[in-house]
Amino acid sequence: MTGAAGASSAGAQAGMIQAVRALGVIVRVEPDQFIEVLLRMEKPLIVSAEGGIFKTNYRYLTSYKGIAFFTKAARPLPLPKDAEIVVASKIWVPGEM
Repeated sequence: MTGAAGASSAGAQAGMIQAVRALGVIVRVEPDQFIEVLLRMEKPLIVSAEGGIFKTNYRYLTSYKGIAFFTKAARPLPLPKDAEIVVASKIWVPGEM
């Protein structure tokens, strides 16, 4: 690529790299795997948000041993009763539309 298109693409890639550096490691897992991670923790802290354009989905984010775990589900997940839940207006992770 050359010219403005190449510069724009390079700028977008640099922005993505910077976002990943700022956020650290985010691992996307299936909803059942996310629940398994939560069950390993005492009083897990979970960020949740509803998303979707045509169909509602439920997004969840938690941190375990320094790694952020993210999942998206079609239905609300059965979260542990002792969990602390922070409701966010939106959860965005790099590469996620």
